[in-house]
Amino acid sequence: MIIYGCVIVGAGIGLLLDNVLPGVLIGLGAGYLFQYVLKKES
Repeated sequence: MIIYGCVIVGAGIGLLLDNVLPGVLIGLGAGYLFQYVLKKES
């Protein structure tokens, strides 16, 4: 769920900047990083 949320946020920011695909990719990477950090703490 964290990854999907970050992808949606990244796509929204990308739409604001007229570059959707880079925003989605950045959101995807951020989502994987957040998921890794949260699983490592548990």
